[in-house]
Amino acid sequence: MRRFVRSGTMEAVSTPNPRRPILPGNKLFESLPGAADPATVTEAAHRTAELLVRGVRKSEDTEVHARVVKLADEYGLDELAELWSDSPADSLPGALWRLYVLRSWVHSNAEAVSREFAGGRKYAEVHAVVAGVAEPPGPAEVRDMVDAVLRGVATGDFATTLDRAAAFARIVATGRAHLADDGHEQVLSASKLVETADQLQTAARAERAGSLW
Repeated sequence: MRRFVRSGTMEAVSTPNPRRPILPGNKLFESLPGAADPATVTEAAHRTAELLVRGVRKSEDTEVHARVVKLADEYGLDELAELWSDSPADSLPGALWRLYVLRSWVHSNAEAVSREFAGGRKYAEVHAVVAGVAEPPGPAEVRDMVDAVLRGVATGDFATTLDRAAAFARIVATGRAHLADDGHEQVLSASKLVETADQLQTAARAERAGSLW
């Protein structure tokens, strides 16, 4: 499992995880045997992502959907996110992974993120309106905003959810670049945030076109 260890940089690194995620082949996903098979993990990533975002469309999905919800409730979103972590940015599970990373990072660095957001919004007023962070944008407000975005995965328009997350990431990146005090490293991390924002916006366009899967 990736952990976010550098305050305010949104940089993912690999560290040992004492509890292995429940993947297909374990009891939860008995209908998807062979967890070690990359194709099976990819199938599970797409299937869980589709069920969370699109809901149950076919009667045979009902049982699997219940298992997905149970996994999120009992083990946490990070167990599902492990399935999505290797998915390409222009896929549904890849978009969910980026939303999950954004939320995890904000919760771990809320004070720094709120400073960067406050510093960046005056340079990106349009994005600030789209992001929808309450005034003033303190740590609690940015946490509430990113949580509201994640709730939109299941309850709102998914393309709008992606747009809001992209706008938020872009504002924070702008603030980080303007507040940078250690030169290259912070500018580089800001550029990575912009890349994430671009990927989320691309996913939003694909969602509206009906091609995000």
